[in-house]
Amino acid sequence: MEKIYHAVQLDTDKCTGCINCIKCCPTGAIRVRAGKAKILKELCIDCGECIRVCPTHAMKPIYDRLNVMDGYEHKVALLSPTIFGQIRNLDDLDYVMTAFKKIGFDDVFETSRAAELVSEATRKYMNAGNYEYPVISSACPAVVKLIQLKFPDLCSHVLPIKSPMHIAAKMAREEAINKTGLDSNKIGVFYISPCTAEVTESKNPIIDGETDIDGVIGICEVYHQLVATMEKLEKVEPIANSGLIGVSWAIDGGESAALMSSHYLSADGINNATNVLEEIEEKKFKRLHFVELRACSAGCVGGVLTVKNPFMAKARTQILRKYLPVSTNHLEKDDIPKEMLFNCELNSVEGMKLSDNLFEALAIMQKIDGIEKKLPGLDCGACGSPSCKTFAEDVALGYSNENDCVFIMRDQVQHFAKQMSLLGMNLGEGRADNIDDIKESE
Repeated sequence: MEKIYHAVQLDTDKCTGCINCIKCCPTGAIRVRAGKAKILKELCIDCGECIRVCPTHAMKPIYDRLNVMDGYEHKVALLSPTIFGQIRNLDDLDYVMTAFKKIGFDDVFETSRAAELVSEATRKYMNAGNYEYPVISSACPAVVKLIQLKFPDLCSHVLPIKSPMHIAAKMAREEAINKTGLDSNKIGVFYISPCTAEVTESKNPIIDGETDIDGVIGICEVYHQLVATMEKLEKVEPIANSGLIGVSWAIDGGESAALMSSHYLSADGINNATNVLEEIEEKKFKRLHFVELRACSAGCVGGVLTVKNPFMAKARTQILRKYLPVSTNHLEKDDIPKEMLFNCELNSVEGMKLSDNLFEALAIMQKIDGIEKKLPGLDCGACGSPSCKTFAEDVALGYSNENDCVFIMRDQVQHFAKQMSLLGMNLGEGRADNIDDIKESE
């Protein structure tokens, strides 16, 4: 069986069994059983929402540390454009890139360079017109997984172009090989990431099983060392090679704006993304050509591996853009390079499996419907399941008991109390009859 990797994990020692996490999970991937949360790996999309709301920090992100670079002769830092919005008063990308070379990397490559190529490729794809309206961005891996799990009919709408992260990693490796003459296995490419979904995507790509990324380091892991190094810089190397189109991918609406079209929609935050997908599925958007969805608030600057307030980081990114050219990276040919395109179709992903046997599965579905009809439909989460529907599924599959629902338990207690009351009354009448019989006999 294929191993499922996730960058969101639970520390059971810190978990107090509160239900904050189950209420925020967009795919219902968390349960609380026996006073502890449990993540259902087949349903998790690594959006990181549970990390944001956990009051005890029991939900924690998993990412590589700087020592992941050990053993490589040439180390390349692959920078998400999100990093630039984390730095106060930044007006030159070269300060950040030079600082990365001072903290242990031999070279630096901007993911925003690949983002500009993806933007151009997307414009070519949209102009060709051979697609289903609307086209949905494939940039956010959490959103793509959400579509695979909850909106399988929309898989054909997803833009079949790889994310800038994967394209940039391949470009960075090729440039490093040409520059150093080293074998590929001696070169390490390490992505500096803002979010857990990208960590998982780098370890277990949705589309292509192979990746040029050797490790994913959280922005929070390098931030303080980076800032301290920047303050001591005496000389800045001219390394930066991307424009405002690529850097704008860090914030919501940045990818859409690069299409130079007005028929687009952008939404940030996993709940907003879910609502938009529901309306696309219901065919409520008639003239919409392109949809950009990001799982995090304000875009990638809101990822759980960032340091600064996402809205402040967004404002800094918007200010930074005025110092940049429009774009410095372009496709060499008129056609979209084959290596940028998906190498297979995006397919739906099965969540919780009822049964391998069709007849058993149908019987379980009927049982689920029967259980759900008994429930109040309030989706309170007190049972440890995110909704009444998922609770009914858990009961039908044997993971929970009907009495875990406080409303069913309340009704049973009330029924029991009523029965006890009636029994008490009957016993009382029986005692009274006995007393009268005794008096008459005397």
